[in-house]
Amino acid sequence: MKAPWHSGKMICVAFFFIAAVITLVTIAVVQNKPILQKYKYGIVLDAGSSHTAMYIYEWPAEKENNTGMVRQRHFCGVKGKGISSYALNISGAGQSLKECIEEAKRNIDEAKYGETPVYLGATAGMRLLMEQDSESAKKVLSSVTDTLQKTPFDFQGARIISGQQEGAFGWITVNYLKENFGKAAGTMGALDLGGASTQITFVSKQPIESRDNSLDFRLYGSDYQVYTHSFLCYGKDQVLKLSLEKNLESGETVLEDPCFHQGYSQERKFKDVFDTPCVKTIKKDDLRENFTHNGTGNFEQCQRSIQKVFNFSQCTSSRCSFNGVYQPPVAGTFGAFSAYYFVMNFLNLTGQPLEDTKRNLADYCKTPWNEIKARHHPKVKLKYLAEYCFSGTYILTLLENGYSFTDDTWKDITFIDKIEGSSAGWTLGYMLNLTNMIPAEAPDTPLMTHGGFVTLILFLSVFLFVLLFLGQRFLGWPSCSSPKDIV
Repeated sequence: MKAPWHSGKMICVAFFFIAAVITLVTIAVVQNKPILQKYKYGIVLDAGSSHTAMYIYEWPAEKENNTGMVRQRHFCGVKGKGISSYALNISGAGQSLKECIEEAKRNIDEAKYGETPVYLGATAGMRLLMEQDSESAKKVLSSVTDTLQKTPFDFQGARIISGQQEGAFGWITVNYLKENFGKAAGTMGALDLGGASTQITFVSKQPIESRDNSLDFRLYGSDYQVYTHSFLCYGKDQVLKLSLEKNLESGETVLEDPCFHQGYSQERKFKDVFDTPCVKTIKKDDLRENFTHNGTGNFEQCQRSIQKVFNFSQCTSSRCSFNGVYQPPVAGTFGAFSAYYFVMNFLNLTGQPLEDTKRNLADYCKTPWNEIKARHHPKVKLKYLAEYCFSGTYILTLLENGYSFTDDTWKDITFIDKIEGSSAGWTLGYMLNLTNMIPAEAPDTPLMTHGGFVTLILFLSVFLFVLLFLGQRFLGWPSCSSPKDIV
């Protein structure tokens, strides 16, 4: 007669079979989480108007297309001014990058050098130089190209990006790091302020009237139509020159400036202030060599002075921001980064209602210059320290009067430096675009999360052991040896 199903041999075989299955499944789960993660790298140099910065990004080699996977590994600030300042010292532009390139070598596995792409994107400073002196701009790009081609990395080119690209890539960066793409909650608008230009980019709730200010993206299975515009000459450094121009149009040699602290006084050269394509009305040859720049420290007067650089009367569209540029009403939340963050963070004006921000900035601007220096110098250079009242007032004026943020929508602005350890800015979005690491369609997702899968396996394992326990309870624990014949 054949042995019944609960005979000793059958139960032993079943037990070891189940144990083997559990062991194999456990190994498979552990194997799916690699102990030593392999990474890929990418380098982007942001050649801005006032300085150049190098960003190194890393991502798991087997997960290039999953949102939120690329992270900033290292940052290096290039010493000196931006590459556009090397128009009279061409070789110095490429030379300035070498120290940060050496840092990149120390932060990337040597075996990965040859497959690590390097990109250099130049922004508004070089756009202005190209407008002012195209031959010098081309030579500066040639200088940085020559330096980067000699590195062990995979150089992918140095180019001047447009203002529209700068705004769009900043928007991609913020929403990539926030993992907003493909989610019902929607995306975050991007506000970027540099030294020579400023960008605003967001998904409008209304149809966009101007094709020049509209871009379409398909990212992670969702379609996005974004409004974007870049204002050249409205970065914080160039707009200061525009403001000084308005106040010196009649050729005064002494300027009483409400945007600088009372007690501030500086002899300045006209050519240093007005040697820029952004200033067009003053005849530089007719100006005297120097003027005296005195501060009076009055926020309300400063704001009225800054408003002169905007043209709010010209508009041929249904609505405009300023200078005749179409803009739909701001919608959703916004991340304000780069100089927006650095200025407002220094002034401790982040996270406050609009009226509180104005009141606190007014208190700061009326603080005497000697007191400001005693608080912050020498930790902060005097040049930057002197300009914070102007820069803070300009930011408020730009956001409130220029882009039409109100008391209600001001709270939708978050001033951000980094998101999950990665700097907010256009560089990450630029690299993601050039390396095709953002898919148009949503990536395939597993039926359950890794944690859910492990939980299910543990539950099934416990369930099987309970069954074995019940079997032993009611049937007795069998012997694996063959039963002896009874005589």
